[in-house]
Amino acid sequence: MRKQSILVVDDERHILELIQYNLQEAGYDVRTADTGEQALQMVQQRHPDLILLDLMLPGMDGLAVCSALKREHATASIPVMMLTARGDEIDKVLGLEMGADDYVVKPFSVRELMARVKALLRRTGNQAEESSDAVLEEDGIRLDLVTYQAYVDGKRVQLTLKEFELLHMLMQNRGRVLTRDQLLDKVWGYEYFGETRTVDVHIRHLRQKLGAKGARIETARGLGYMFSVEDPA
Repeated sequence: MRKQSILVVDDERHILELIQYNLQEAGYDVRTADTGEQALQMVQQRHPDLILLDLMLPGMDGLAVCSALKREHATASIPVMMLTARGDEIDKVLGLEMGADDYVVKPFSVRELMARVKALLRRTGNQAEESSDAVLEEDGIRLDLVTYQAYVDGKRVQLTLKEFELLHMLMQNRGRVLTRDQLLDKVWGYEYFGETRTVDVHIRHLRQKLGAKGARIETARGLGYMFSVEDPA
């Protein structure tokens, strides 16, 4: 069986070696880079299954790297986990705005990091097995659950992994309000310690990308979100 590959990008040598050692011990195929430019070159050579990306890199920083990856069709679906010593809410939101799928603040527990890596890769690797149906469609919004591609009125819409999974969860439960905590648990797969801002950022992006169809995602004030049964228009 092919080992899942992870690219770790960090300019702190001791952090790079620590992560590389633990990931290799867990059975992953690990490559490393210490600059954003090098990371982009390595991704073009061979697409990894996951990228662990430090925010504070010399030259091209992590946000710029993440943005560049998400702009390109060939690399947009690669999950990105941001690593940084900056834990301010604004930094987390910026990372999510650029399309990051997760955010880990240094100093981090190696055990927690490994659990998050495993959860994110499990979701990515088992896409086709998570549903008995290959396609989910509602009011012109079509989700291909095998390829993780989304379409609105037949036109391809580029969604990040988390955006796709959020939309999938909402459509599966159409007409039912899902709380932010429920969405965090189901989509991210672990306790986010009340950081429900994460859900709000992704929902905002989803609505924008869905255009007029974004109105189908309704806000239940003080609770969460719902994919409406009827077209609000």
